[in-house]
Amino acid sequence: IRLMTSIVIITFAAAILAAGPVLAEEGKKDWQPPPPMPDEWDWIQLTSGEWLKGEIIAMYDENLEFDSDELDELTLDWGDIREVRSGGTMQISFLDDVIATGKLFVDEDSVRVMGAADQTFPRSSVLTITAGAPKERNYWAGKITLGANLREGNTEQVEFSTQASFKRRTPKNRVNFDYLGNFNRTFGEVAADNQRFDAGWNRYFSNRLFWTPVYGEYYRDPFQNIDSRWTLGMGAGYTLIDTNKIEWEITGGLAYQITQFDDVLEGESDSANTPTLVFGTAYDHELTKSIDFIFNYRIFIVNEESGTYTHHLLTGLEFELTNLLDFDITFVWDRIQDPRELSDGTFPEQDDFRLTFGLGINL
Repeated sequence: IRLMTSIVIITFAAAILAAGPVLAEEGKKDWQPPPPMPDEWDWIQLTSGEWLKGEIIAMYDENLEFDSDELDELTLDWGDIREVRSGGTMQISFLDDVIATGKLFVDEDSVRVMGAADQTFPRSSVLTITAGAPKERNYWAGKITLGANLREGNTEQVEFSTQASFKRRTPKNRVNFDYLGNFNRTFGEVAADNQRFDAGWNRYFSNRLFWTPVYGEYYRDPFQNIDSRWTLGMGAGYTLIDTNKIEWEITGGLAYQITQFDDVLEGESDSANTPTLVFGTAYDHELTKSIDFIFNYRIFIVNEESGTYTHHLLTGLEFELTNLLDFDITFVWDRIQDPRELSDGTFPEQDDFRLTFGLGINL
């Protein structure tokens, strides 16, 4: 009897010892932030099991922007996220034009929105997420980049460059306003004066396909013999690549363009109107945690009187210095295939190139 008792005790003790690490491991895997939903922070669990604490900014094109106090701003692929628990109110857009507002709980299969009503949706139906209650200030983000060059002595030169970009994003819409300007005065004479302002409205059908009901552009550069050029049109676009490192979209559409020339031959019209085909692409590649490469290109196919075709290329590197401050290197190439002849019988150069350096402020 004693022998049997000893065997039972030893077997039971061995089972407990063997189960201990397993239970501990399961407990580690099953750890969750303590309920109820956190009031101050948003929580994200990656498919690796790691948890991140911070603030959700937005989710578009299956990329979730997340601000962590320790890791700064992150762009996470939606497929790399296992679970989301929001401490604040979110607006979530789903397929079939459904929009829900409330605190958010996302697991691997479903999305639960806890607002005026408690609603549950399939995770696969999520299109976009916007942080904050439906208040206008929560829809806006922007950046302003400023550069300057001042010289005195043998060369008297004043040069300013400005680049600004503002976006208003809601679950179904994106409106953008962009400005690019350059001014140079050397020995009292204007050596450069070009301004470009464009705006557009994108309406999303899905997480990749969108149409642009309206977009417009104003451009001025007297040194290219353009006193003013106005373009108004509509089009559509598609996101070709959308990962946590690379975003690449293409666009196309129809427009109408009106150009006022600065200087023309005597007796010739100083304006030209033309229907326009427009094609463009925008590419953004996060090379490292603090360095981004950008490439934006747009071409306008017009009649010969308006230049046959014109294009605008903007590319460069953005170096993140702090959460609010970047150092930007930008290269710009503007081309008019057939510039209008000047009153003295000469022609402006087809190409203009600019390389600028500036400090960018994220708003």
